[in-house]
Amino acid sequence: MAFNFRPRLLDCLKTYDRQTFSADLAAGITVGVIALPLAMAFGIASGARPEQGIFTAIIAGLLISLLGGSRVQIGGPAGAFVALLYAIVERYGLANLLLSTMMAGVLLFAMGAFKLGSLIRFVPISIVTGFTNGIAVIIAFMQLRDLFGLQLEKMPANFFSQLAALAGAIDTINWAAFGVGLTSLALLAGWPHAIKRMARFPFISRIPASILVLVAGVLAVRLAGVPLETIGTRFGQIPQGLPAFVWPVFEWASAQTLVMPTVSIALLGAIESLLCARIADGLIDDRHEPNQELMAQGVANFVAPLFGGIAATGTIARTVTNVRSGARTPISGVVHALVLLLIVLVAAPLASDIPMVSLAAILLYVAWNMGDWAAFAKLRQFSLSYRVITLTTFALTVVFDLTVAVEVGLVLASLFFIHRISTLTRLDEIPLLPEQAKMSDGRTVAAYRLFGSLFFGSVTKLEQLLDPVRPLPDILLLEMHQLINLDTTGLEALASLQKSLARHGGKLVLAAVNEQPASLIRRSGFIDTIGAQNVSADLESALASLRN
Repeated sequence: MAFNFRPRLLDCLKTYDRQTFSADLAAGITVGVIALPLAMAFGIASGARPEQGIFTAIIAGLLISLLGGSRVQIGGPAGAFVALLYAIVERYGLANLLLSTMMAGVLLFAMGAFKLGSLIRFVPISIVTGFTNGIAVIIAFMQLRDLFGLQLEKMPANFFSQLAALAGAIDTINWAAFGVGLTSLALLAGWPHAIKRMARFPFISRIPASILVLVAGVLAVRLAGVPLETIGTRFGQIPQGLPAFVWPVFEWASAQTLVMPTVSIALLGAIESLLCARIADGLIDDRHEPNQELMAQGVANFVAPLFGGIAATGTIARTVTNVRSGARTPISGVVHALVLLLIVLVAAPLASDIPMVSLAAILLYVAWNMGDWAAFAKLRQFSLSYRVITLTTFALTVVFDLTVAVEVGLVLASLFFIHRISTLTRLDEIPLLPEQAKMSDGRTVAAYRLFGSLFFGSVTKLEQLLDPVRPLPDILLLEMHQLINLDTTGLEALASLQKSLARHGGKLVLAAVNEQPASLIRRSGFIDTIGAQNVSADLESALASLRN
């Protein structure tokens, strides 16, 4: 397995021209402006500072575009990480969050280097739907504190603790903040419909709704004097300059306690980035390279924390905006990162007056659009297993955490799959003519057809032939043309059947054995046990050999 590291950007630059650059430049500027409020909001919601979200969007976004396997994917802090990162900060502290993010970066790079990108596709859509909707609910609940302007020092990480904290602070509602929040939500929801009527004013129609919400919030604070908590009052002024490089203190004792957070960040980052890349492929009729994308995500998540950044992944909303804005190559993602950097260098102090309720409204709108709520309405159309997996993953994501939800979801999916395949496996008796069912020497013959997969979950279908109440024939013939898979447990069941027959002087005959079962029978030496002469090409040949 050869190591292959080739960013998609290298292929795009071969045919790069001025027209392509113009399209990428326009798309990158648009996405950069949109990414600013989201980066700050995701940074705050993750338990970090707003500038950490911005630095993540700049550094990780730049590296993912430069090194990734997708032409148009935009990387940065994402809503999918909010609940997970906030819980890690609450339990382990911000310093350990940065350390676990770097460790997750190493793990992501290793997954890509060992070509494990395609394995992420094995995560069932029922699990993805469940945890995505669960994350959306968590994000929404975490914003209620700022939406209502409640006097809470900090939101707990646990769902039920959040409910208790919100209920306990209900009498501290800031009605001015609530009014600004509702107005912001109305603007976010209504702006896409309003710009359809502004075709004559293309400049206005290009202004993102999130920027309008931030501007409106700042004006409410500065000009109208509305009493709102702002980024400045909570976090102080955002630094106007490049982030400082800080090498984290690594202690093996601390690293050992961060195994689960590390795996959770890596797993979620891999799923989210490759899911986003697949969506992008559908929009531009392209195909990303999943292993290269994972390696780029790994580099980005290792480097970003060195400058105070948090975990990053592919971001669906910004990637879709990038595509719809005309992006053609990863250069648009590079432009997006440089636009954010320019904003920090020039206009960072202006962010101090952004109301927290404005960012809360933006995240509430993101959470609403993030969830696939129609999937819940359609659950009745799907099987019981799909409904159980989706709802269980959703509930566990909200009540416990993403890691538990995905683990239980995968276990349930595996159990339901085993049950489904085992029910498809059949053992049907083949009617034989009288002269076929009894040989000239008096020995009896019985024939059965195996269908499906003979594995650990379905061996009971074969074991029913060993029922003491049901006497075994002298010769048992198994036709296996429709048996597509055989595992070692199934092979052991065949061996047990052969031993039972041999104890009574009988024998087992196999016919029409498919390639995979035949390979296992040869490699295990079982063919020597039953004798090569007792393995025939088809049922007719097997019956003919018995008569001879």
